[in-house]
Amino acid sequence: MTKAIRFDKTGGPEVMKWVDVAVGEPAAGEIRIRQRAVGLNYIDVYFRTGLYPLPLPGGLGMEAAGEVSAVGEGVTALKVGDRVAYVARPPGAYAEERVLPAAQVVRVPDGLSDEQAASVMLQGLTAQYLLRRTYRVQAGDTIVIHAAAGGVGLLVCQWAKALGATVIGTVGNDEKAALAHAHGCDYPVVYTRENLAKRVREITQGAGVPVVYDSVGKDTYFASLDCLAPLGMFVSFGNASGPLPPLDSSELAGRGSLFFTRPTLFTYMSRREDYEAMSAELFEVLLSGKVKTSINQRYALADVSQAHIDLEARRTTGSTVLLP
Repeated sequence: MTKAIRFDKTGGPEVMKWVDVAVGEPAAGEIRIRQRAVGLNYIDVYFRTGLYPLPLPGGLGMEAAGEVSAVGEGVTALKVGDRVAYVARPPGAYAEERVLPAAQVVRVPDGLSDEQAASVMLQGLTAQYLLRRTYRVQAGDTIVIHAAAGGVGLLVCQWAKALGATVIGTVGNDEKAALAHAHGCDYPVVYTRENLAKRVREITQGAGVPVVYDSVGKDTYFASLDCLAPLGMFVSFGNASGPLPPLDSSELAGRGSLFFTRPTLFTYMSRREDYEAMSAELFEVLLSGKVKTSINQRYALADVSQAHIDLEARRTTGSTVLLP
């Protein structure tokens, strides 16, 4: 038997229980992973509360890293002892050990720790598709990233800066503003006291920006639209403050024929070749030192309820890992 977090009803952090589970031998095409670090992400809260429905009882957690402890029939690309990481569905990464299809993991290169790999699979691959595929950021662009001091935000700030972009980021307080600035955010905007759209127009001399990356949702929707230049792209990739209002296409037309997209990571990485290419580009930029992971919180996996409390209260910055 091994330990894992399970929940049988939606609700607050207290619904998560640290229980014994049976982890069998991998079937054909599968591997078993002894997990060394697990990533914490806001999507875990969405699943726990029922905003994103899951069959129950079930597990939580989308990403982890560790070593292969067993391989099933037909698995030739991996062997026992190999270091791997993944972001995968269905949720279930909050566990000491786990069986997964071999196609859902990628090798972790030398030079990256298990904690680093576990902390960037979801957030780092999200930053990759946002910056390199949804809107391909070029040198000279000015972009807006919400929650700039969060896990995805700090990665986006660094990566966009390395690409030659000017970065405007929203943060909740001066401490987070300093953190974002230290990670490449040229203009941290404290949303509790500054008007974002007005500030963006000042910075861009009235032009607006070509893209806004918004993971906050309801509270920032209209401000995000007001930041965009004509033909700009509003990228909605999260709902931390609640779901967006129903889309009124006239809001896009009246602001200059704007584009709206609601991307998801699993669409972008649905083909194995895309998953491998995205991971390779992410690992390369990390190993180059142009982008650094910011693991600012660590919790024992058994204490994940406290981790969720702190995450929802916006007391965390950067990335958080859970240690089995």
